[in-house]
Amino acid sequence: MARRPAPPSASTAKPAKPAKPAGRAATSAEPRRPRRSVDVREWTSGIRLSGFAVIMLSLVVLGTWVLVPTLGTYLEQRQRIAALESSVQLTTDEIAALEAERTRWDDPAFITTKARERLYYVKPGEVVYLIDDDLEATDLPPEQGPVSDEVEERESDWMPQLLRGVVTAGLAQNAVEAPAR
Repeated sequence: MARRPAPPSASTAKPAKPAKPAGRAATSAEPRRPRRSVDVREWTSGIRLSGFAVIMLSLVVLGTWVLVPTLGTYLEQRQRIAALESSVQLTTDEIAALEAERTRWDDPAFITTKARERLYYVKPGEVVYLIDDDLEATDLPPEQGPVSDEVEERESDWMPQLLRGVVTAGLAQNAVEAPAR
């Protein structure tokens, strides 16, 4: 086997420049040192690959090429399984809540209470009082003064009054229901 030439060593390199004095700053008038170009052929000639290394490298590349799609599929399936398990857990919780409600409906007292609340059923002889206005005194709207029979005309701009009325109605704490007719 032929021997390849040795890479350039420090003995064949160009001599170093003399050191600059410490107090002197570099000026743009001094010529710049040209960069040494790197010969790719010379660099790659230093790399030696055996047949075994080439085969092993190709097997690693082939294995990666084969396993990456499989790994992606595996991760996607694991995510899908996790989502389905959480869905099953939610459904199990809903089933438990519905079964608990069904057992409550087996109790006659619960049925009676629901019939009284929803359908307003009463037992014979009972008197039911429905409270129509159950607001607290602080929640009631303020009472208005008496309305006059005469129409009064004022000298004012109607736009600020309209805006004030809309803002007041929008910021009201409680809405007043219209009387039933």
